[in-house]
Amino acid sequence: MNFTNLFKIAIKAINNNKMRSFLTMLGIIIGVASVITMLAIGQGSKQSIKQNIAEMGSNMIMINPGADRGPGGARMSADEMQTLTLTDYETIRDQAKYLTAVSPSVSSGGQLIYGNNNYQSSVSGVSEGYLTIRQLKVESGEMFSEADIKASAKVCVIGKTIVDNLFPGGVDPIGQVIRFNKMPVRVVGVLKSKGYNSMGMDQDDIVLMPYTTVMKRILAQTHLQGIYASAITEEMTPVAIDDVTQILRANHKLRNGEEDDFSIRSQEEISSMMTSTMSMLTLLLACVAGISLVVGGIGIMNIMYVSVTERTREIGLRMSVGARGIDILSQFLIEAIMISVTGGLIGVFLGVGLSMAVKVLAQWPIAIEAWTVLLAFVVCTITGVFFGWYPARKAANLDPIEAIRYE
Repeated sequence: MNFTNLFKIAIKAINNNKMRSFLTMLGIIIGVASVITMLAIGQGSKQSIKQNIAEMGSNMIMINPGADRGPGGARMSADEMQTLTLTDYETIRDQAKYLTAVSPSVSSGGQLIYGNNNYQSSVSGVSEGYLTIRQLKVESGEMFSEADIKASAKVCVIGKTIVDNLFPGGVDPIGQVIRFNKMPVRVVGVLKSKGYNSMGMDQDDIVLMPYTTVMKRILAQTHLQGIYASAITEEMTPVAIDDVTQILRANHKLRNGEEDDFSIRSQEEISSMMTSTMSMLTLLLACVAGISLVVGGIGIMNIMYVSVTERTREIGLRMSVGARGIDILSQFLIEAIMISVTGGLIGVFLGVGLSMAVKVLAQWPIAIEAWTVLLAFVVCTITGVFFGWYPARKAANLDPIEAIRYE
């Protein structure tokens, strides 16, 4: 019996039991759709994280004071971590060979007030190089100058969120005086909007002031809360970190064998960690969704067993007129594969549709890649072969005489 005849017989058998065949496919459809949707969400999240880190500056380096834990493993408070100073910033700025920009960082939370409008936020004390490091651009007005930094001037540059909350109705914020807590500050510039990142953080909720202003007039402190820097290229980030480490160790007079009293992290390191975490989460989601495929495969095996039992006399008649065991096996195996492949195709379309629905309705980043669709389809086909083989083999091994006598 040739393949074409076997294919026609399989189609006829499926067509004679449409509802049963559809319910058998349902497990495969749900499994494939779930796998594609989960992988699309996972891949989309990874790409979104990488994109947002790139927007923040993929070659950014963050230098923090102290270590997370002190002697004996006790966690140190923020007040105890005062190991970074302006001298460290100036030395890095003057001596580092692989950096394009350096900025100190100090911050304080409080209330911003303009007229009858107020908004709870925080201010960041930085230098002009911070714009380069964080890839920020001034849309209107200008960035404060080096002269403002030296004079600890009461000036600031604000983001779109601050503008929307303090200056509703289209008021031009440039030149206006706002108050941070009780200190009057003049707005000299507005930053170009960057929107929300993948972690839900508003990148426009930002107020930049000269670091000297924040240190002297707001915090009354001499130490830095951190230093930001930007490597020449992303590939040179490890070399730049080694260079900065040596500069700070020399500055802090640390001997060989002594631990660093500072910590350095790069965006590349954070990106790798977050991508690795998302990959594990995506794999977990895909495995959970893949259970549906196994359940669907068991459904195929169950229905094929029922089909073999129902058609025992038919199998006996076919074998008595010359059908070989391989022909019977192929017939039932083709039925199983057709059910799983058809269910897989429907599942692919359903999975793509669900992924797009998640993107539109939940505003979640989605990335449907060809390999995820191919993987889900191949797995469902293998499932059909695997779970359809045993019932098909049972049908092929039936004794023709006993099969004809079967009631």
